[in-house]
Amino acid sequence: MIANILKNNNFETVEILKALATAHRHLGELKGLCQSMPNPTILIDSLSLQEAQDSSEIENIITTQDEIYKHRLQPNPTNLAAKEVENYIKSLHFFQEKLGKNNLITVRNIVHAQQIIKGNDAGIRTQTGTVLKSESTQETIYTPPEPRQLPELLHDLEQFINIDEGLDPLIKMAIIHHQFESIHLFYDGNGRVGRIINIIYLMQQGLLDMPVLYLSRYINHNKDDYYRLLQSVRNDSTWQEWVVFMLKAVAKTAENALALINAIKILQQEYKQAIRHNLPKIYSQELINSVFKHPYTKIAFLQRDLTVSRVTASRYLEQLTENGFLEKYKLGREVYYLNNKLVDLLMNVKNMKERAANIGQ
Repeated sequence: MIANILKNNNFETVEILKALATAHRHLGELKGLCQSMPNPTILIDSLSLQEAQDSSEIENIITTQDEIYKHRLQPNPTNLAAKEVENYIKSLHFFQEKLGKNNLITVRNIVHAQQIIKGNDAGIRTQTGTVLKSESTQETIYTPPEPRQLPELLHDLEQFINIDEGLDPLIKMAIIHHQFESIHLFYDGNGRVGRIINIIYLMQQGLLDMPVLYLSRYINHNKDDYYRLLQSVRNDSTWQEWVVFMLKAVAKTAENALALINAIKILQQEYKQAIRHNLPKIYSQELINSVFKHPYTKIAFLQRDLTVSRVTASRYLEQLTENGFLEKYKLGREVYYLNNKLVDLLMNVKNMKERAANIGQ
């Protein structure tokens, strides 16, 4: 039980406190940057899509951002990977909506989030004999609790998540994540649900106002350490190393998100000034917001966002294309428009620091 974990381990070592201070600093900067943006909601779609793609990739569900955006423009029932990524985003939005109503993270909502991701109602494990095996050797590396143990474990976890006992919330997030993954509540989807709980918990604790920090890319790049440390805690209670890993994940991910958001802000300002100068008759802040909310867009999207006729939306997109702000493509019978500079930012996150360093130069 979690009370024993807290009693038998020191979560205030020098290493943890040092990593904790760095994580809080970067997280605070990220929250402040998002609050300073005039319309921060345009970030949510792009960043949540990146998280959904990376989180799914951890589970060997491989798709590209191009495929996902095209799936949004023209849903393809045969593209199961893109569908799973979209389900992840729907699950995240569901959880965010529920959090807004009572600021609680409940087992009931966790179960519903998994149902959205998987598109079925298999729910909590009921069969005995579940084991986790190594992908390379097929050797059993962990045996999760039996179904009869789950109600007590879940009640304990739900209480720990929602009751403040004085432990720093970032340390709690690391413990919550490990406990959830070790309980292994579902037959499938545990990893993705666990990563959604991370961001929702940070919002519950007021460390972020919106879902703009995602740990999946960091975990993807450090997958061997992630799984090694998960198991090391189970075997040897090496909590310090695990907590430090998760705190570093928060700090590094927040740092990368800061660079990306700053780069998007720069590009958005460039578009705003250029469109206002070159196309003053069609310029509006709503137009800028739309082409940044939808890196891949189409007439129907702009028509909805600006509340204009289809003819007007089509004319706007054609003018934006003629002036080099968008590029026009065909997908089957449908035409779509690509904000290439924004897509380039989203697909090349490793270059964000360099771009952000040019602010004001």
